[in-house]
Amino acid sequence: MANEEEYEIDEEQRGLRHVGRGPLAEKGTQALALVGELVSALNRMFPPADAEPWDRTGLLVGDPSAKIEGVACALDPTVPAVREAAQLGANVLVTHHPAFLDAPDEFMPLSARACVPGSVVFEAARLGVALANWHTALDVSAPAQSMLPGMLRLKPSTVLEPLARDESLGYGQICAVDASEGLTLGDLSARCMAVFGRAPRVWGAMDTSLSTVCTWTGGAGDAASECVKRGIDVLVCGEVKYHAALEASQQGLCIIELGHDVSELPFARILAESCARVGVAREKITLLDQNDAWQHPETRRV
Repeated sequence: MANEEEYEIDEEQRGLRHVGRGPLAEKGTQALALVGELVSALNRMFPPADAEPWDRTGLLVGDPSAKIEGVACALDPTVPAVREAAQLGANVLVTHHPAFLDAPDEFMPLSARACVPGSVVFEAARLGVALANWHTALDVSAPAQSMLPGMLRLKPSTVLEPLARDESLGYGQICAVDASEGLTLGDLSARCMAVFGRAPRVWGAMDTSLSTVCTWTGGAGDAASECVKRGIDVLVCGEVKYHAALEASQQGLCIIELGHDVSELPFARILAESCARVGVAREKITLLDQNDAWQHPETRRV
């Protein structure tokens, strides 16, 4: 495997990877006043009609007529994220993942050992923090199409599973690799390590030469089998089921599994930039750091 330090990370990539706490750097003027106005503006950028029918998009909790005091952006709407948003003076928490898909049966504090989605809603209502999310509608959008390829310095050409209304949008980005680059699975794996700062799980021989790469954020679903059908060399994804990976690898597909959250944490910055683009003052937008949800234990000699 190539040395990860040989892959230089530019400032744009570094900014996407590191979703740390703090406001966006550049300041602007606030054009939007109400929560509902922000939700409507983001719905135009990420149309709910593009979302999966089982998904939830837009405002789930909160008063659309409330004045925007501040916006916090994160990958997941957790109880700690709601509390941190409130502490920072943000009364809107914009996330990629929804607080729930199936409506909770109970709404109680987390200390009561209630169902977690219900506790998130309870805490948001208690603290006056609106919850809004753009999940699969963001997954298929133009910013999502360019995110992983851009971070990994790949050039997307087509979409693996395009939307019916627009073939340039959809799930999975097929990228052609210039033969002169001589990119191997080991090279790309090291590149992923350098960019994301986490060791990926890799299926395949490290010296495998790559001519086509498919990137896919979050859960890969049936993407592995589709990549096999298309003759794609490697799938770079958030996560893939073990048996799907096992079968696909035996059919010649290499897989680089980044981690579900690792592949999608950069969405928080995309959402923050989108909020700024539609008119929220940059000094009122804060990124929440959710990089430490889990960790690799250190190897110990017994």
